[in-house]
Amino acid sequence: MTDALTDDSLRALKGRDAELFSLVYRSCASQVLGYLTARGVEDPEATMQEVFLAVLPRIDTIRGGANGLRTFLFSVAHARMVDDHRRQSRTPARQSYEPENDLRSTSSAEAAAMLLVAPGEVLELLQVLAEEQKEVLTLRIIADLTVEQVAEIMGKSAGAVKQLQRRALDKLREHSAVKDYVAP
Repeated sequence: MTDALTDDSLRALKGRDAELFSLVYRSCASQVLGYLTARGVEDPEATMQEVFLAVLPRIDTIRGGANGLRTFLFSVAHARMVDDHRRQSRTPARQSYEPENDLRSTSSAEAAAMLLVAPGEVLELLQVLAEEQKEVLTLRIIADLTVEQVAEIMGKSAGAVKQLQRRALDKLREHSAVKDYVAP
């Protein structure tokens, strides 16, 4: 048997689906792949496989001989190409991330505040707070501990630590010395 897809080869393989499909695949796969590649399909090999999987169950019902089969095969390939282009247009462009090339940098709000406030001023500001509030803020901000860690250290619940932190920050915001640093 030849690898040529002809009307005679189609008639000879009628009813022998595996051999018929093999012949169609061998004779048309490279052309379908070339078409999909030339049309800019993102993954032409996977799309080509989808085309043949769509054609396989209908291969015995196609009319028009070899030309009809090729027409059907490429109409399915065209439809898959259109689907791929639609999907690509809806999907954001993918960019690889290379940390060494990322030159963006911003300081944290804490670092910016620390540049504005001298260490002596921080200690002075903390004096307006109750002892537990001071303890919570120093452990959370200076020691960089989590709410749960501070709660364990102070023997309080996480909710109580959050409440102390919120009240301390509110009190600092109300203090006249802090208003110079906090934008309205």
